[in-house]
Amino acid sequence: MTLPARANWAHQPWLLLSAGDLAVEWQQASDEGRDLAAVAGEYAALQALDLGVEAHQQRAEALLDRIQELPTIAGYAYQEPSDLAGIQAARPAAAALGAVPDQATLYDKALGGWLGRACGCLLGKPAEGRRAWQIEKYLKAQQRWPLDRYFSLQAPAGVAEECGFRTTSQGLYEEGITCMVEDDDTNYTVTGLAIRAQCGPDFTPSDVARFWLANIPILHVCTAERIAYRNLVQSIAPPASATFRNVYREWIGAQIRADFFGYVAPADPARAAAYAWRDACISHIRNGIYGEMWVAAMLAAAYVCDDVEAVLRAGLGEIPARCRLSQAIERTIGLRQRGLSYDDAVADLRSRWDENSGHHWCHTISNAEIVAIALLWGQKDFERTICYSVMPGFDTDCNGATSGSVLGVLLGSQALPAKWTAPLNDTLLTGVAGYHRVSLSQMAAETVTLMG
Repeated sequence: MTLPARANWAHQPWLLLSAGDLAVEWQQASDEGRDLAAVAGEYAALQALDLGVEAHQQRAEALLDRIQELPTIAGYAYQEPSDLAGIQAARPAAAALGAVPDQATLYDKALGGWLGRACGCLLGKPAEGRRAWQIEKYLKAQQRWPLDRYFSLQAPAGVAEECGFRTTSQGLYEEGITCMVEDDDTNYTVTGLAIRAQCGPDFTPSDVARFWLANIPILHVCTAERIAYRNLVQSIAPPASATFRNVYREWIGAQIRADFFGYVAPADPARAAAYAWRDACISHIRNGIYGEMWVAAMLAAAYVCDDVEAVLRAGLGEIPARCRLSQAIERTIGLRQRGLSYDDAVADLRSRWDENSGHHWCHTISNAEIVAIALLWGQKDFERTICYSVMPGFDTDCNGATSGSVLGVLLGSQALPAKWTAPLNDTLLTGVAGYHRVSLSQMAAETVTLMG
């Protein structure tokens, strides 16, 4: 039997391979320490071909399969397992944390997390995909630099177009905000809650996969998640769903799915990280997984830690000590300890990560560094923290959401400025079946009932 040709879904990215995807794979495999010499010729040949042609698409897929079998170069500096037992064995010693707070405090901090995540996400959403120079120029044209409030529609003629801001999306700007609009960053937080509610504390990666297939449309997920979704539909089960022809396997997607798993495990970073692993491993490997575990563990620690560096280190305590993510966050902490300014820290980031490279722009580690910078230099000031996470560019809505979430739990909802929370009207819209319009305060109350 001859199989029919596949539809050309070029207008729906992340379903078929493009030349850009091959470039990402080359960078990704290099990051992993693969010895690529044996496939260099085939890679160069494919870059010159039209991958919309079925035969060329098959060659590209075969190249991805071959890369997965390549050995690691001698002297690779990192220890980066993807299995939970291997990750746990490679962790540093964990620090002791305080006792779980009382119910009222748990609710206040859980609500702080939900609100902080929504505020930070909404702040960064208009700037998503914009480069740092565009963000700065747009704000300076409005005399709003440095950033200190939600983005505004009020810009001089032509500036929004030049800087790439989509001012037709009025619900993202301070003049039109009435709720937290749907976004993948908050969809995943609700997804975590729904999975935990339906499947209990012993949920598995397969439970996560089944929930996605039953409740989230494929075009509501992106990059690594869309590839994993495609693999799941083809009956490729976790963890192979994360590795099979998935060039985005260390991108930020898992890191933005972490939050509920931290919210529901107060004062227990190890449990939060284990929950996060079960979620992350269906779509990511190595540092893609570690990003989700790091954020979840930080959130669990933020219930009982009042010091930002201690929270960051609690997150690092749940991922391998000799991984690239741990090294990057330690570097950021070191810059703060040496007394460098926020601008200097951002400049250091830019010296190593190029926002014009999709792989750098959307990688777990580059964006985790921005979150760490925002938290450290934000000095527990909510407004400063979420603004510091958006101003550098890169994945602005994701970083605003994560930094706002961590600080929201640490501070609690009552300490968050009404300037940021009131415009949301306690309302969150999602694309998750059964949760299309929900109350943030109700989500926090449900979170508390699921703890333990």
